[in-house]
Amino acid sequence: MPGPSEEPGALMTEDQFWEIIGSVDWEKEGDDEAVLEPAIQCLSELPEEAIYSFYDILSEKLFLLDGREYALHSIEDGEHFSADLFLYGRCCVVANGREVYERVLNNPATFPKDLFFESLLGLPEKAYFKKTGKPLEHLPKYIYETGFNPSGWGEEAITL
Repeated sequence: MPGPSEEPGALMTEDQFWEIIGSVDWEKEGDDEAVLEPAIQCLSELPEEAIYSFYDILSEKLFLLDGREYALHSIEDGEHFSADLFLYGRCCVVANGREVYERVLNNPATFPKDLFFESLLGLPEKAYFKKTGKPLEHLPKYIYETGFNPSGWGEEAITL
């Protein structure tokens, strides 16, 4: 199944997506708004449809990391599994760029432990609001909440 960036007429390519992700300013770590501001600015300068496309690609990346093997490697031995923290951990993987994302996607054992970046979820909405002054009313192509990728979890319930 092709991702949103491979479909004819997609308004954002993989490279453009990763370029925007690459603009986050980790030197401002500790202030999530400041970290995201360059990415918000870049995305807000694009057409509205490109913001929707960015959100679709982001949802796809988070969806693909939603699986048991990734979850098992995202927590320290003996830690309680949190569906929310696992989502925020997947956000951190994406926010750290294409190289980190592809390494983790291909090798779940490299999933970083105890690193989270929930604020990435707000990037499309903030860029859209900055552009239009209106809330984003676009449902992304993929449900990225923990447990929604059937190929990642199988038929078993989430029990870690």
